[in-house]
Amino acid sequence: MLNILNKVFDPNKREVKKLEKFANQVDALKGQMESLSDEALQAKTAEFKERLAKGESLSDLRAEAFAVCREASKRVLGMFPYPVQIMGSASLDEGNISEMKTGEGKTLTATMAVYLNALTGKGVHVITVNEYLAARDAEEMGKLYNWLGLTVGLNLNSLSKDEKREAYACDITFSTNNELGFDYLRDNMVLYKEERVQRPLHFAVIDEVDSILIDEARTPLIISGQAGRSPQLYKQSNAFVRILKKDDDYTYDESTKGVNLTDKGIEKAERAFGIDNLYDLAHVRLLHAINQSLKAHVSMHLDVDYVVQDGEIVIVDQFTGRLMKGRRYSDGLHQAIEAKEALEIQNESMTLATITFQNYFRMYEKLSGMTGTAKTEEEEFRNIYNMQVISIPTNRPIQRDDRPDLIFASMDGKFKAVAAEIVERHKNGQPVLVGTVAIETSEIISRYLTQAKVPHNVLNAKNHEQEAEIIAGAGEKGAVTIATNMAGRGTDIKLGEGVQDLGGLAVIGTERHESRRIDNQLRGRSGRQGDPGITQFYLALDDELMRRFGSDNMKNMMTKLGMDDTQPIQSKMVSRAVESAQKRVEGNNFDARKRLLQYDDVLRQQREVIYTERNEVLETENMRELVEKMLHESIDVNVGAYLQGERKDWNLKALEDYISANVLEEGVITLEELEALDADGIIDLVTERAVERYDAKEEEMTSERMREFEKVILLRAIDSKWTEHIDAMDQLRQGIHLRAYGQTDPLREYQQEGFAMFEAMVESIRDDVAKYALKAEIRNNLQREEVVKGQAVNPKEEGSKPKRAPIRKKVIVGRNDDCPCGSGKKFKNCHGATQQ
Repeated sequence: MLNILNKVFDPNKREVKKLEKFANQVDALKGQMESLSDEALQAKTAEFKERLAKGESLSDLRAEAFAVCREASKRVLGMFPYPVQIMGSASLDEGNISEMKTGEGKTLTATMAVYLNALTGKGVHVITVNEYLAARDAEEMGKLYNWLGLTVGLNLNSLSKDEKREAYACDITFSTNNELGFDYLRDNMVLYKEERVQRPLHFAVIDEVDSILIDEARTPLIISGQAGRSPQLYKQSNAFVRILKKDDDYTYDESTKGVNLTDKGIEKAERAFGIDNLYDLAHVRLLHAINQSLKAHVSMHLDVDYVVQDGEIVIVDQFTGRLMKGRRYSDGLHQAIEAKEALEIQNESMTLATITFQNYFRMYEKLSGMTGTAKTEEEEFRNIYNMQVISIPTNRPIQRDDRPDLIFASMDGKFKAVAAEIVERHKNGQPVLVGTVAIETSEIISRYLTQAKVPHNVLNAKNHEQEAEIIAGAGEKGAVTIATNMAGRGTDIKLGEGVQDLGGLAVIGTERHESRRIDNQLRGRSGRQGDPGITQFYLALDDELMRRFGSDNMKNMMTKLGMDDTQPIQSKMVSRAVESAQKRVEGNNFDARKRLLQYDDVLRQQREVIYTERNEVLETENMRELVEKMLHESIDVNVGAYLQGERKDWNLKALEDYISANVLEEGVITLEELEALDADGIIDLVTERAVERYDAKEEEMTSERMREFEKVILLRAIDSKWTEHIDAMDQLRQGIHLRAYGQTDPLREYQQEGFAMFEAMVESIRDDVAKYALKAEIRNNLQREEVVKGQAVNPKEEGSKPKRAPIRKKVIVGRNDDCPCGSGKKFKNCHGATQQ
């Protein structure tokens, strides 16, 4: 009965059945494709494009295009996709995630969906986690696409703008996720439309989709400029924090990694810095610097969270164990760590442009991905990206032996047992891959193996240049490889000669990661394509995950039973407790990413409005109408502000000064003229003279130069105000959580204040453009200029389509109508003019 219900209600089974049916359709065309000559097979690409132009859809061509690509793959690459690979590719074409086990050939799987979607000419992006993999796949799979008559581009960080534009113009572009996001931000900072490199985002296939859309999703991409703040404060805070004592002066909570000063610590700070009250508003920056220095000393660890290389702090990615060169912790934490390690302190940066991966990737018309492990994050993929996770069956049954965890009383006992196990297996010639969570651990295991005279390779963030080659050889007879979690991810481990008879690759995990998915990835290194293999995790009761979720009871029990470090226990209860701890951490991480997205959605709507407006300036030849509209609105609001209340209350002298300073030359409108008119008459007079002045300006210059002048002032006003706004929003975001103490929802406050700040920014842009349009002197070397030079950074702190941003429309309101702002005052006595 249960099986029948599973068949009826398991959506994955239904989906797999549908994909199997399609794979059979493609397989049925095998003979027909085999009979074609090379020229006839290659001619199919032009035929498909012609059929699309005549109105056929991609769905109409799907089975045939897949069959063509499959046959071409056999001829060019010597690889013929299995039916399960056709199923995986069909799932990609539907905008879903194909979960395929390690060794099932994900790179080849993608080719058919990529080929089909590239026929539209709109561009397909194949996205990987690093440039090595992007270059490797572009080289290997590029041969197939080129043979079929499609163009292939590789987008690297080192390319010039022209080279990038060329890569994006290709039918298929290989790139990393970071480079795509930064190119998008940079494209929205260009001064001429010809400088943009990307085309509209059409279809993306993301390899290792969980790494990019889940692990990296807490990391907003940021383009920043120098904020020019003094590093001295961090040096002073660092010197002060060094004298503090745990529990006396500060408390540390290991489960949340929260560090807080105690009352005694606060008193020490006040004495040390010679101030009365550390929490006085005047000392906000000092308090912040002390808190970040405390965090740097207590919760950030050398060789775990970061390494020191060439006199710089380099962040270690907690998921991949890779070095994140060029990235910096935000909010002053990086400076605090630099002070802690006695390095030169770099300036804090100012955010100029930012986007999260969630919001970037949701802009694609169709998004798909592949990975070996996505089911544990299925809910997140569905809710945020509107993608289903489809588990594709393996080509051959899995033969791997996944053994239950071994639990030791202490880390020392665990490491000795791991080393003994490796020595034993190495004697027999069986290859061993050891997975570690931290760089520290890999070095401890390495020391044990060196003592035992076992030759081995260590792959960690300090040595990952040749990691793909080393990982590829990890299945050779007698090989021992120690690697941080995901070193060499995306590289297949093939078994050497005779290794199958020795039991295949042995994978040993030295600790459970806080995400089940990462553990599953480590297991998946062994047992590819039906090969034998064995996996075993070794845990200690003082591992970080065990400590964070209470292993004291277990420790007491082991002590009472008289168990020492040499006697591990295998306990289903402990394994279940570990899994439930992992689920809790995964839940917390999902909440953190969802929260980040909710905050970024506020900025997304604003970003869409500004970027649309900016693109209009770049694309439209004549911006006179927009400039004139801003001129009218600015005069309406600002002149109207001097004409509030009774006539006797008007300050016409101040109005005359305002007009001379911001609108017209001195003496063009006199106090006598103003005194003779009513409010509407004054506004009409100023507007009329302003337009006359603008017309005269255009006569002085050529129309062509005037059009360029309009673009220069619009871009300057938009860019300078937008970068200030982005930075202000960033600072608002950092302090908004304190509102929770006042029983208010920080997110709602952020939305409301962010909207008010955006409204003020839009008005500020309008006033700047009006002022520049009338008052700016035009030089001979009229040219557009960047407001601030920015550089890309990526601070490592921290399924529906995106909603459209609200369209801002001008509302015509009578001067005696109620003001739309809701104040209850008449329009003429309140805002004078508004936008909704």
